Amino acid sequence: MEARRLAVLCSHLRQIDPGPSSLPERPKLNTLSGLSTSNCSTNADDQHRSDSAKKNEEKHCIFCKIIRGESPAFKLYEDDICLCILDLNPLIHGHSLIIPKSHFSSLEETPPPVVAAMCSKVPFISKSIMRATKCDSFNLLVNSGAAAGQVIFHTHIHIVPRNAHDQLWTSKVNAP
Repeated sequence: MEARRLAVLCSHLRQIDPGPSSLPERPKLNTLSGLSTSNCSTNADDQHRSDSAKKNEEKHCIFCKIIRGESPAFKLYEDDICLCILDLNPLIHGHSLIIPKSHFSSLEETPPPVVAAMCSKVPFISKSIMRATKCDSFNLLVNSGAAAGQVIFHTHIHIVPRNAHDQLWTSKVNAP
């Protein structure tokens, strides 16, 4: 079963022409039509919000809409707890997100068993993404909170496939 999942995942991420025009210029998030950030609170003091307020946040959250099938997304993996999709605003080909199916606005609000379930999928999904994109490395990234760069306030983990000299950001390996 695992081999079949790997084959399906790889087929969705076939290598595209690696030339400079292979990816469109990354648009600014606020310029994307039809895509909005969630209205989830990032303040820890709001833990006692009413159920109706939480339901309203879930109703307008883009990831919750994807999970409910109300917004399109390219699904790479799905189980009872989490979903992996291609990022709608990728840094690089294959940039993917692992999101829990239940709504939690930040990592610290996400129950440990849910975080563990999401993280347990990283080896399988990242291996498939690296194989499909012909990358040899990846970054695993969580932006938790506005100051950390979180834009959509529904917990998610980024898997960003990398190659040496891809110039996404500087590291000792690809520094001049």
